[in-house]
Amino acid sequence: MLSSSPSTSSAPPQTVTSDLRHVTMETYWREVRSIEEEKEEEEEGEEEERKSMDEVELEEAWLKEAGLSSLVTTSSSEEAPPPAEVLLSTLTRQQAATVRRRLDNYNETLKTRNKQPIRDVRDIFTVHDDDSEGCLSPPSHRAESPPSRYHTTTKTIRRNAHRVRPTLPTFVFEDQLPEHAHSPTHAHFPTHTHSHSVSWSRQADWLLRDSPYSEGVAEHKRGGTCWDCLRFHGSESGDLPFVPVSPSQGLVSADDLSSCDLTRLGFISHIELSTFLLALGVQTKCHRPPRRRTRDSGVFAVPLNSLLENDRQRFPGVKVPVVFQKLLCTLEQTGLQTEGILRVPGSAARLKCLRRDLDRCCGEFDWSAVRQVEAAGLLKLFIRELPTPLLTRAHLSTYRSVLGVSSVVHQVQALQLLSLLLPEANRETLRALLVFLRKVVSHQDQNRMSLWNVSMVMAPNLFTYTHRGNKRSIAKQREEMEEAVGGAHLVRLMITHQDLLWTVPSFLLTQVRQMNHASNQKQFGLTKATRLLRRKNDKNDRNQITELCEGMIRVHAPLHTKVSMAIQLDGQMRAKDVIARFECNNSSSVQHLYEVGGNIGERRLHPDVMLLDVYRVNPHCDWLIKP
Repeated sequence: MLSSSPSTSSAPPQTVTSDLRHVTMETYWREVRSIEEEKEEEEEGEEEERKSMDEVELEEAWLKEAGLSSLVTTSSSEEAPPPAEVLLSTLTRQQAATVRRRLDNYNETLKTRNKQPIRDVRDIFTVHDDDSEGCLSPPSHRAESPPSRYHTTTKTIRRNAHRVRPTLPTFVFEDQLPEHAHSPTHAHFPTHTHSHSVSWSRQADWLLRDSPYSEGVAEHKRGGTCWDCLRFHGSESGDLPFVPVSPSQGLVSADDLSSCDLTRLGFISHIELSTFLLALGVQTKCHRPPRRRTRDSGVFAVPLNSLLENDRQRFPGVKVPVVFQKLLCTLEQTGLQTEGILRVPGSAARLKCLRRDLDRCCGEFDWSAVRQVEAAGLLKLFIRELPTPLLTRAHLSTYRSVLGVSSVVHQVQALQLLSLLLPEANRETLRALLVFLRKVVSHQDQNRMSLWNVSMVMAPNLFTYTHRGNKRSIAKQREEMEEAVGGAHLVRLMITHQDLLWTVPSFLLTQVRQMNHASNQKQFGLTKATRLLRRKNDKNDRNQITELCEGMIRVHAPLHTKVSMAIQLDGQMRAKDVIARFECNNSSSVQHLYEVGGNIGERRLHPDVMLLDVYRVNPHCDWLIKP
């Protein structure tokens, strides 16, 4: 089927790689051939056109994902949680300019079709919320007055967007993944130990900044290089991971937040990602989603949420489909040392038989009869057969757009924002997959699967390969080569920097707090005078905390012997110190301290968090100990 595919000796485009010795495309094209041979046996009715969405659909979909559906639908703003005004009041000037550009474009397109816009952009951005900051200290980038926050016009934004168009970055692929230690700063991050842990990592200190990523790349608009690019550009250790740096308030992972906070985090992340890519001069394309067959029962071609609903009837609280965990467990137990694992294909007839058996009786399936190569084949088949891609259909094209970013550090930041946009089921399944792939690479001395090999194998499974026919021009072959190497590069970045993907930057958490605070004020219907009075009181509370350098909190622990305790905070008290004061009836479960209410829905605190710093940020929260 791919007889005209570039051979292993074909030279990739110079824009993609500068070191041909380390680029072996045989692994990629072998995987593509096996995928297409599998598709030949199926009906070809699924080759849906990759038609681009029109302007109205594109902008409407963007605004809805940004939590601003009330601006483009006939429903009243009170029905939209949170209201659009609440979300807009927390945006930075550049983020608000991105929303305004999208809404302008949506309304202009409607006018050309002789349709009346539902909301005019001037009605939305002329409202100035002077008192939306609440008890949070506004970061430096939000110090300008409200009128100047939204002054950027749509035309200005469009000119800036086309000023810099970086070409595909130069990638240098190595065959070795250095052994390194991942920072144990977060309880949910996998940790590894190595004698050279300090030298085998780079600190991602940009996580501590109050300013969004989009405001740190202003130099890119003028064709220059920002500070992060200068710091990390040209480093010979391109595969070294960026280790998360924990602030005094504690590092926050996506699964530490409540579902409500995660929803609001997704709105802000979506707006920030578009603003960030626009500031870098990168354009994204959105295609109409193709129709794919969906099944209600079985294992393959079943949505992740459906699988989890069925699994949770037997295993409450499970976050990754059980069959996916079984496949990973089978491979980890017997396949990490197998040479060519993931790369060597199993028997097509045997895989077809195993697939049929799994679909029929997953609960009583005999996993001991599955060989390593067969488990690897089933794992890749499971990912490919998902009705909605693991990286989601809405953002698959945006992942490819990340290749237009000219520096690796900004590519990692963009991938981080994309990962925070994933639904919980997709995020947890991708996390389990990346952890497994890192284990495969760590055994490369036995299995001969380097980071580059693993990335090449997984790229056509995560990023759907599009076949363009056997008769292809040199330009088409070159395009396919760029697609292959680009997809592998993204997989490589996700494997190497996976601990960063689920980490919430400080500025995003701050904006979520501001949104919660503004939403609470709107919900309780506070008047402007009342809000000003409460803001003064909050400021006085903060001043008292600063003067005394201490606070009194009451910790509730309903599952412990002591159900409540008043604790005086000092500058050295951590979350683990508070947990140690309580005696647990069930010692087998790990207990955590939670920050609940105030300007957050619920947040699980890291054991090393400085509680006084959390108290200063959210003085009106409750404190709860639970598993």
